[in-house]
Amino acid sequence: MPAPEVNRAMLRVRDAIDRDYALELDVDAMAGIAAVSPAHLIRTFHLVFGETPHRYLQRRRVERAMFLLRSTDRSVTDVCFAVGFGSLGTFSRTFRDIVGEPPTVYRRRGPLPQADGCFVMAWTRPSSFGEASAG
Repeated sequence: MPAPEVNRAMLRVRDAIDRDYALELDVDAMAGIAAVSPAHLIRTFHLVFGETPHRYLQRRRVERAMFLLRSTDRSVTDVCFAVGFGSLGTFSRTFRDIVGEPPTVYRRRGPLPQADGCFVMAWTRPSSFGEASAG
């Protein structure tokens, strides 16, 4: 597959993750979106975006959880399941790995500041660089 087609296929996968982060998305489903094998998807997605599709999905879910924790009164458990995690333990561990603190501690920071949505999203977006595990 030529490079522009590969990039478009990886963008389709990333767009699907961004849109459907709360749904059951496994590597086979993502590979089907890109019309490549699961192994090829993992390698190529990592080359294009700097992280595996699974880690990107986890980070996207955590980003949404960060917003919900500070802008709603939903319980941590409810937020966990609303963003697509199947276990509170996995959610808490992944949240801590990406954000640097557990969800309950993050929530104590209080409501998000009033600002343009794009500014708040950029300011609060967790980085994928420097994480202990690339998942």
